[in-house]
Amino acid sequence: MQKKINMSKSLVIVESPAKAKTIQKYLGKDFEVKSSFGHIRDLPKKGMGINLDDFTPDYEVPEDKKKLVSELKSAAKKADVVWLASDEDREGEAIAWHLAQELKLKDDNTKRIVFHEITKNAILKAIENPRKIDQNLVNAQQARRILDRIVGFEMSPVLWRKVRTGLSAGRVQSVAVRLIVEREKEIQNFKSKSVFKVNGTFLNKEKQVLSAKLKATFNNEKEAEFFLEKIKPAEFKVLNVEMKPGYRSPSAPFTTSTLQQEASSRLGYNVTTTMRVAQRLYEEGYITYMRTDSVNLSQEAIEGAKQQIVREFGERYSKPKKYTTKSSSAQEAHEAIRPTDFKLKRIADEQLNKLYQLIYKRTLASQMANAEIEKTVIEIGAKESDYPFEAQGEVIAFDGFLRVYGILKSEDVEDDDENTLLPKVKTGEVLERKSVTAKEKFSRPASRYTEAGLVKKLEELGIGRPSTYAPTIQTIQNREYVEKKEILPQKREVIEITLEKEELNRKVLVENFGGDRNKFTPTDIGVVVNDFLIQNFEEILDYGFTAKVEQDFDDIANGDEKWKSMLKNFYNDFHPKIEDVAENADRATGERLLGKDPKSGKNVYARIGRFGPMIQIGDSDDEEKPIFASLMNSQNIATISLEEALELFKIPFELNDYEGKPVSVGVGRYGPYVKWGDTFISIPRKEDPLSIDNQRAIEIIEEKKETDAPIASYKGEAVTKGVGRFGPFLKYKNLYVNVPKKYDFDHLSQKEVNELIDAKLEKEANRYIQEWKDEKISIENGRWGPFIKYKKSNFKIPPKKGSEKYTVEELKEVSLEQVKKWITIQDKNAFAESKPTAKKKTTAKKK
Repeated sequence: MQKKINMSKSLVIVESPAKAKTIQKYLGKDFEVKSSFGHIRDLPKKGMGINLDDFTPDYEVPEDKKKLVSELKSAAKKADVVWLASDEDREGEAIAWHLAQELKLKDDNTKRIVFHEITKNAILKAIENPRKIDQNLVNAQQARRILDRIVGFEMSPVLWRKVRTGLSAGRVQSVAVRLIVEREKEIQNFKSKSVFKVNGTFLNKEKQVLSAKLKATFNNEKEAEFFLEKIKPAEFKVLNVEMKPGYRSPSAPFTTSTLQQEASSRLGYNVTTTMRVAQRLYEEGYITYMRTDSVNLSQEAIEGAKQQIVREFGERYSKPKKYTTKSSSAQEAHEAIRPTDFKLKRIADEQLNKLYQLIYKRTLASQMANAEIEKTVIEIGAKESDYPFEAQGEVIAFDGFLRVYGILKSEDVEDDDENTLLPKVKTGEVLERKSVTAKEKFSRPASRYTEAGLVKKLEELGIGRPSTYAPTIQTIQNREYVEKKEILPQKREVIEITLEKEELNRKVLVENFGGDRNKFTPTDIGVVVNDFLIQNFEEILDYGFTAKVEQDFDDIANGDEKWKSMLKNFYNDFHPKIEDVAENADRATGERLLGKDPKSGKNVYARIGRFGPMIQIGDSDDEEKPIFASLMNSQNIATISLEEALELFKIPFELNDYEGKPVSVGVGRYGPYVKWGDTFISIPRKEDPLSIDNQRAIEIIEEKKETDAPIASYKGEAVTKGVGRFGPFLKYKNLYVNVPKKYDFDHLSQKEVNELIDAKLEKEANRYIQEWKDEKISIENGRWGPFIKYKKSNFKIPPKKGSEKYTVEELKEVSLEQVKKWITIQDKNAFAESKPTAKKKTTAKKK
């Protein structure tokens, strides 16, 4: 193996092992492809790491990357040419630059190559057309990284002092939270109004049903009833039949944001999942680069799509198009996300294939002919009615691109708004009135943001770029500023009046409203932090300002602005504001006075406390100390009422003993529960814990006992079942076995139980290659191959001499001493006993 390395003339460095593996297949023996595993150096984790006099960053190689850097240096010295082949965006350019700097590569034998897709032709073409590292792109990335570090590093301590310890702020993340908070306040302040909409059902001569809507609404029940009374004797006729030819055009190929939005709508993927799967598709050579804001397609791609369309559907379906991006910052030299080979219609991996199919069909559809539509509008009226009814229907005369991509119904379109196929009628034809219904409809507030909706809004405002959407959304959830929780619907009465024959029938119906699932709502701490930042750092959270900063980064990338000058101008305005707020701003708790406690006469507040949102009875300067109660997960500071707040002080409460064990009701970290002896049993989400009496507590306990009762046995041991965070499961000893949807969870047979547990045990057996229980060290199989696990940390398994990797069988024979050496190389203190260390005297550096 050593001989193979010596023969290598060229070293190619990419940023991921999967990408390295794919590229290695296309290059000959004179190329060695290695991965940098992302950035090899960055700003230090501790301290700001930036000289604020001239904004020079103090980059360092993290401890876990030092061995890798050493290996790359050694490989680079042996190579005649080093090819830096990281991704084509700013982040990729920065990775290439850091490699060149840290490995001390020479200009004369270092080449930068980029490609939109990982195919043999693209890579060979890139090698034939190398370039230098684009310092403008590097500087744009540095400017973003440094500015965001400054904002977070200086703003977060202010939040610790003025709101709560442990909080953090960020430039783009804080703006994303603001969008969600403002939408929630808009919903809370929304005053719903009702109108009466009228629908009519008529029969033509052939007794075919024709449904139509009145082209008017009524403000109240009295007006609606008056209209229905007026049309009782009316004879309805067809006033006009109009046929309108129309068409629907395909959408442009995917950009990063439109892919995230469509994957959410059609596949139910969140943004992080979409990007993770797209990354794999790119690295394995199936699609072009997945971080792009361009809808442009290369001529080669347009020609490839055309050939596939003609081959599969015929000439009529082909209509090649060039799309251009509206955004001024988009780089048209880049391409939209598309398949690398249109002949490849599907791939074997099912998860990858779902997203691949979406990209494949969208790209193909973008090069197809318009769908031709025949739209019919029928107007129906009577002399007794001041307003006509209108029926609309559509027929697809030629499906065009719909043959491939279909139509996705918008979530904002109601079922009764959909177009239908209409029966044939003639102008002047008399219709039989079957029924006319006036139903009360309430106006609705704007919808809460889904992940895809938030991405779309950020893009519209010019905030963030393709590489930032997924991490931004993940960060605001990790910081617990926003969450996706189920909001239970409320109920309201709706009036419906129907005219059938000559009688009016009035009904009072009940409908649900206001419920939501899988959409963003701000947490109480998110609202308090947002309000504090807007009050004190309004410019930083201003949408226009944030978009302007993004434009500055674009200008730096284009060579139109100096990056350090931009940072200096920003900091000169930002830092004095930080000092002023830290010194003079009031502490923020989101405190809201709810009223007075009728028993004690003391004030009752809702506010943020040390452990989260809470209710406080009494003031801090009262003789008696205030008392506190935590809010339940379904409640928040902004909307809780005095009555609801006082109810919280009734929890926890005791109930009668059951089977010799005490029973109580309480609220904990994971919501309300019944405690029976030492057993905690969650109360169903839609149930009010204050409504739990002795009888209901016993029912909950018995349900738990029944759930925990064995449903089968496996090798003489009991098997129970339950439903957890990740769905239904079986429990055998200490093993939890997920039950897929294809099984009838309520009626599992002994054979199916054996089948599920057998499969789980086999999977677990394959997971552990070797384990030393006393040391709690194991060698496990992961996504990228075997690794060492010790004290919740993962360590790499170095290659054998000559860069040859260990086989699974060889790893089974590795000694414990050798494994400990591998760990020690990567972490010198891994096995050291913890000893107190003397503090070193430090001197503060002057800024």
